[in-house]
Amino acid sequence: MSFVPLLLVGILFPAIPAKQFTKCELSQELKALDGYRGISLPEVICTMFHTSGYDTQAIAENKGSTEYGLFQISNKHWCKSNQIPQSRNICDISCDKFLDDDITDDIMCAKKILDIKGIDYWLAHKALCTDKLEQWLCEKL
Repeated sequence: MSFVPLLLVGILFPAIPAKQFTKCELSQELKALDGYRGISLPEVICTMFHTSGYDTQAIAENKGSTEYGLFQISNKHWCKSNQIPQSRNICDISCDKFLDDDITDDIMCAKKILDIKGIDYWLAHKALCTDKLEQWLCEKL
């Protein structure tokens, strides 16, 4: 009898650890991106806020593809998923790896995206994160 409720808990609460970052926590984690390709840390922090809300388990459907994690990395070109088996998988990674709280692989893929597409790959950047960036600074750094 006790097996069924335990099974339901396992289904309702998956084992993927997730992280909802604060601005300052994320600033600390993404320091390696400060100055990368001429992009400031406040630009990155602002872009991630408007892209995923700093949530490592954010998933969004977008015109036949799915975007995963903190950086909302698309399975159309950057990672491998069952939804699009013919993905180019440029980052050579399974998309579900972008949904855990270890963002090391997310950052590595984001750098590839920045190298190939630039910061404007994330539409929020140009629209919302080019001016008045002081609010995205973290005093605790």
